[in-house]
Amino acid sequence: MKVRSNDEVVVITGDDKGTRAKVLKVLPERGKVVVEGVNLVYKHVKPNQRNPQGGRLSKEMPVDVSNVMLFCPTCNGPARVGRRILDNGQKERHCKRCDSGLGTLGPPKPTRAKTQG
Repeated sequence: MKVRSNDEVVVITGDDKGTRAKVLKVLPERGKVVVEGVNLVYKHVKPNQRNPQGGRLSKEMPVDVSNVMLFCPTCNGPARVGRRILDNGQKERHCKRCDSGLGTLGPPKPTRAKTQG
């Protein structure tokens, strides 16, 4: 999955199409992400000690990962994402349109580093 927590994404389909927001949670086993302010539902709660009045609480529900695209700040729009290995052996996500880096993935590995000479 190419989307991670705290990434900024753009919703590309559904009721919230065009919304740009932050990923709160990634559910890789289900192929879904929870995005801030997207796919809101009302949860009806009875009065209890934590919420003495009760009522309706707004809650974000998971969205399929295929319905969001990572936001590229260089292109200022949604980006198709690729992975590449840098010279020092570290993996990086990059925008396929403008080829700018979108963050690294894990520590550098010397076995993947390009050798000199």
